[in-house]
Amino acid sequence: MTALLISIPISLLLVALAVAIFFWAVNSGQYEDLDSPAYMALMDEEQCPIEPGETRGNRSGQDRRPGGNRSG
Repeated sequence: MTALLISIPISLLLVALAVAIFFWAVNSGQYEDLDSPAYMALMDEEQCPIEPGETRGNRSGQDRRPGGNRSG
């Protein structure tokens, strides 16, 4: 009987903690975009969207295609 008096409040605290963590994750935007990371892994680097603040001219300076840098 004393085991129930200890385990029930502990389990209720754990459930409350899990619910609080879930609502924190939802409010902080963890579940906003679930599809893009899966597609990003399948895309080539040239097809990936440019990161904020980056322009196409300053990516890496080298062409990723076989044959290296071709100017002209």
